[in-house]
Amino acid sequence: MTSGEAGDAPGLDPAVNRVPPEGEPRWGRRSPGRREAGFGSDRGGPTYAALDLGTNNCRLLVARPVGDGFRVVDAFSRIVRLGEGISTSGRLSEAAIERSLEALEICRNKMRNRGVTRARLIATEACRAAENGAEFRARVEEKLGLGLEVIDRETEAALAATSCTPLIDPDAEGVLLFDIGGGSSELVRLDRSPRCKRGPPLPKIRGWISLPLGVVTLAERHGGLNVTRDVYEAMVDEVAALIAPFAREHGAGLHGVHMLGTSGTVTTIAGVHLDLKRYDRNRIDGCWMGADEIDSVLDRLVAMSYDERVASPCIGADRADLVLAGCAILEAIRRAFPCPRLRVADRGLREGMLVQMMREDGAWDDGSGQAVLS
Repeated sequence: MTSGEAGDAPGLDPAVNRVPPEGEPRWGRRSPGRREAGFGSDRGGPTYAALDLGTNNCRLLVARPVGDGFRVVDAFSRIVRLGEGISTSGRLSEAAIERSLEALEICRNKMRNRGVTRARLIATEACRAAENGAEFRARVEEKLGLGLEVIDRETEAALAATSCTPLIDPDAEGVLLFDIGGGSSELVRLDRSPRCKRGPPLPKIRGWISLPLGVVTLAERHGGLNVTRDVYEAMVDEVAALIAPFAREHGAGLHGVHMLGTSGTVTTIAGVHLDLKRYDRNRIDGCWMGADEIDSVLDRLVAMSYDERVASPCIGADRADLVLAGCAILEAIRRAFPCPRLRVADRGLREGMLVQMMREDGAWDDGSGQAVLS
């Protein structure tokens, strides 16, 4: 199950393939001008786009500010596995590049069709790590006119925190936020956020860490098809060793603290727990799970064969070889931070980018739009 969309969301059909002619503004942060993304909107008010090209997924949200939040007007999500094989080769493969270019072209056309006036287009671990990452980004800009911004891990953690802060229990003393990605995973210790006069609350970050492991890299290292209990525990132990320094600094005083998880892994676990026959974001985003409920789902998943995982409506063929790696990362986090409750978030870097851009443009108030890092 993907986090948010299984494929093309309802919206306009992709426009015909078209390379921007000489002189036409190109998309992304490298384009001249901060607020103009390349295609002006005549639909009344600004339209924003946030694109996240990760190790496993390519995701887009197009939205407009409404009230104290925003309304999504178009969306797209596709598994592209850009980082497939990078842990052994150190390079993005041609097959992965072609899959990503196809998805990015659809995103480019959706942004044009929706009259987007400001966009931020980011790439994460796969492009950070690949020897040919810069070559790939140059190819994307030349063919599609998309200027991808490779963000660092601190920015990735802050964006995840910005998107998920509205789901913090207002009575909680704090939160342990985790974002399990394809090539890296972020953990963020958050304090209770101060309220904003308008718009989503800003995160108050006490500490953060980025692990150089995600579901793709961990599954490639240990195997994702036939995962025995011993293999699963070996994955947990590898992740636990990376978490240990952060846990020593931030693992004490967890009374009144709950976990907040965002990723395909945690939405899959929630879907299995709820016994969903098809994805329903309204039931997933914001739902709560207790420790015993998480234990039950993890035990069920580890006991499944690969074919059983493929047959599960909450997993399917696209994630059957990755889901247990994600479960192992989650289990390592839970053992280091034994919180009794987990809240599930079907939101991530895209929503964080949208909130930051809209706040910078004064959509809600004159806040800075930046996470509080201490």
